[in-house]
Amino acid sequence: MNNLNNSFLNLFAVAFCVGGLSLVAMASPDEAQLKAVSKCITCHGESGKSTVPLFPNLAGQKKEYLVKQIKSFRDGHRKDHMMSPMAQGLSDADVENQALYFSSMK
Repeated sequence: MNNLNNSFLNLFAVAFCVGGLSLVAMASPDEAQLKAVSKCITCHGESGKSTVPLFPNLAGQKKEYLVKQIKSFRDGHRKDHMMSPMAQGLSDADVENQALYFSSMK
């Protein structure tokens, strides 16, 4: 019986460690990223994949590309009746967090 208990505990320990490693490998967005994308996900989807054909998918786009496009809307170099107002008031940190969030998705 003692060997059975030890085997069970060893199996449990291995399962716990493997499970813990998989949770670490699945990096979740931090609070600043979630705050920055709270408006974005309404149109572009929480997973960065829009269900509306008019709105582009953002998942997997390169971070630098997303930063450039969002800042272009924010700064008035690129105009869109939906995106320009959404980008107004975003700080550089917000833009970086948005780009990091969507670029980290597949």
